[in-house]
Amino acid sequence: MDETGLGGTRIGVFGKGGSGKSTITVFLARALQKAGYSVVVLDADSTNHGLAAALGADREPDPLLDHFGGMVFSGGRVTCPVDDPTPLAGAHVRLDRLPGRFVAGTPEGVLLLTAGKLGAMGPGAGCDGPVAKIARDLRVDDQGPNPVTLVDFKAGFEDAARGALTTVDRAVVAVDPTIAALRMARHLEALVVELRRGTPPATRHLEAPELVELANRLFREARVRGVVAALNRVPTGAVEAHLRHELEDGGPPVAAVFPADPAIGEQWLEGRRLGSATLLHAGRDLAGALERMTGAEPAPAATREA
Repeated sequence: MDETGLGGTRIGVFGKGGSGKSTITVFLARALQKAGYSVVVLDADSTNHGLAAALGADREPDPLLDHFGGMVFSGGRVTCPVDDPTPLAGAHVRLDRLPGRFVAGTPEGVLLLTAGKLGAMGPGAGCDGPVAKIARDLRVDDQGPNPVTLVDFKAGFEDAARGALTTVDRAVVAVDPTIAALRMARHLEALVVELRRGTPPATRHLEAPELVELANRLFREARVRGVVAALNRVPTGAVEAHLRHELEDGGPPVAAVFPADPAIGEQWLEGRRLGSATLLHAGRDLAGALERMTGAEPAPAATREA
């Protein structure tokens, strides 16, 4: 981190389908911008649409897949990180050199980038591994004072298993009142624990020794320092207490609670800018918890051994 508080960090937002990770991303982004951070949101969900409208962005930006040369499956340059762990060429970008069609803005000053969407690529386009590589490697070098990048990952566990966790400083997992969400939160916590212990990735499918060593190095140098849970769509205090109890055994700590708000579902349905004073307050709670935890944590294992 090169600034103060959360300045210089990348925060990944994960969650199973329908858990509300994009809603949490919206209100966390606004809270951070209000707190004085320069926020860039990277939409790295290869299937879901609507984040631009939910943020209140002026438009939907063009996909960064086009900027980086397209997917390898269609003859482009962006490969899947599982098959090819090589860092994405040109992944450090400057906003003043990035064509404007790839960047959208919100009234609060949050900037939005989009990695790419599979639905627009037609049948047989291939897997969304190249989208995960952009999410893993993208850096914005001229973001402004106290920069924070929020990465809204694809629903489910796949991107985390592909190594996306290695380049975020903090992971937030959305937990709605379902068993599936609780299990994913525990699995994400366990994966981060293994990363910080130095557990290497699966590499038996890689034939080239240099790729094996590169994959191992990326995991050894993983930046992630922990996971926090953001409870979402919580209807009652009793449900909140149950979720907290379930996460006490092997789950991440709860950093914020986003109460159920029926208006949010209507806003998503109609493609409108999300608005909720209650959820904005929860976003501030989450931002504050992340700031406090960042200042109190030890360095990652790879840094301590250096």
